[in-house]
Amino acid sequence: MSLCLENLAIRKAGGDALFSSLNMEVQPGEVLTLMGPSGCGKSTLLDVIAGHLSDEFTYTGSVRLNGQSLCELAPHQREVGILFQDDLLFPHLNVWENLAFALPNSVKGSERKAQAMHALKSISLTKLAESFPDQISGGQRARISLTRMLLAKPKVALLDEPFSKLDKDLRIQFRDWVIEQLKQANIPALMVTHDEDDIPDNGKVLHWPWENTHA
Repeated sequence: MSLCLENLAIRKAGGDALFSSLNMEVQPGEVLTLMGPSGCGKSTLLDVIAGHLSDEFTYTGSVRLNGQSLCELAPHQREVGILFQDDLLFPHLNVWENLAFALPNSVKGSERKAQAMHALKSISLTKLAESFPDQISGGQRARISLTRMLLAKPKVALLDEPFSKLDKDLRIQFRDWVIEQLKQANIPALMVTHDEDDIPDNGKVLHWPWENTHA
């Protein structure tokens, strides 16, 4: 289930290209790190993959997951999980309800809470089940946010500077945990960051400029 980008180019509508020829492949269980300066198109690239590209931009080239083109699919059909620097938990839902929200529609009734509670147990946060996001720490929210993404069973994960708002000690601990969770899920993951410390051990990195780069 690899993620493959071929001859991908993104340009501002009626304007300059952010980049003109990106080729890369990310294998299941692999986290590829994408590095570059602000404004070079890192987050815009993630928008292309997820299907959320704004009207300010256009793109050419292909995005394939396990050989299937994602370009014609609506965002909700792409099965792409995204982790941002903000946790984006729903403030009006408690912790277990936030997790249950991500579960596929095929999971019904009391089974939704049961699966959410099982997920909380797996990350040793069962005691927070009835708490609301504003009642727990930033590190706890970050762990719950990643767990919620994985509960949706995505086929690819996109990480947009997910550690940037955490203090240094927590950042290292959380980063290592995230990488381990993604490897266990055995899905391709693409992470954008400014910080070389975020790069997984022995992980592949693409440094800006990416043109004509193969990974």
